[in-house]
Amino acid sequence: MDCSCKSSTEARGETLKAEILQLKKDKNAVILAHYYVDGALQDIADYVGDSLALAQKAAAECADADIVVMCGVNFMADTVKVLCPGKKVLVPDNTAGCSLADSCPADDFEAFIKAHPGHTVISYVNTSVDVKALSDVLVTSGNARKIVDSMPADARIIFGPDRNLGSYINSVTGRDMVLWDGACHVHERFSVDKIAELKLQHPDAPVLVHPECKRPVVLMADKVGSTAVLLDYALKSDAREFIVATESGILHKMRQGAPDKTFIPVPPADSTCGCNDCAYMKLNTLEKLRDCLRDEAPEIHVDPELAERALRPIERMLELSAR
Repeated sequence: MDCSCKSSTEARGETLKAEILQLKKDKNAVILAHYYVDGALQDIADYVGDSLALAQKAAAECADADIVVMCGVNFMADTVKVLCPGKKVLVPDNTAGCSLADSCPADDFEAFIKAHPGHTVISYVNTSVDVKALSDVLVTSGNARKIVDSMPADARIIFGPDRNLGSYINSVTGRDMVLWDGACHVHERFSVDKIAELKLQHPDAPVLVHPECKRPVVLMADKVGSTAVLLDYALKSDAREFIVATESGILHKMRQGAPDKTFIPVPPADSTCGCNDCAYMKLNTLEKLRDCLRDEAPEIHVDPELAERALRPIERMLELSAR
């Protein structure tokens, strides 16, 4: 990009940010953003976090707002609406779905539950409202182990929809949970070979891995954890370089928090590019955020009866996470 184009792009970005901040003030709105969206959206948000942190913020911090905007994917916006039924909940792009949530249709999951009677149903928060409503408790990658550990040792458990996260939790808890066969397309694409190549080039760099990755990749990690856990580890570690195997949006906060450190994204197994982006998360843009605040659309609606059933496992998650 030549200097004039870069200057024009930066000026456009600053104009959009100013418009968003004015609209946010005029409409008494709160903006939530996930770590995986573009850095410009993270910078303008009131709260940035992983799924657990954003759910907690929605439950505790949005009482005085008239509008809540969720910059992320649609299951996150649905969760905000369930937690804040009296608020107008908006999304910058209502086509921002989730491959993991899509891998677990509610009708099929309900049949799976009926085929395993007497099981406690633990579902990852990356699911539709309908799947949440079928669950006993929800988890995130950051609290899954804690919540599974809170269950009786002899509890029979169904865990869905992420087989990789479920397998990891089984391995660290000694459980034998029945796993739904779903996965995240971003984390599925990381490979042992790509990490090994980077490790040869950066032998002192710790490998940071999200537990949604396949087990061989997880076994290569120096630290396994949610986006928030990996961020905290990277900022506090004495290491100067890190190899990061999760969606590349998290590198924005890592670089902001530790500008003197180097963060190396692991490319997908089938690519040489230095990133592994979630195409759904990247549908969120400054322009779409401006438009959704201006037009108060797209708006999220959840059937009240369904929301009431989905709220119980969400509240159970928040309760167990606070212990």
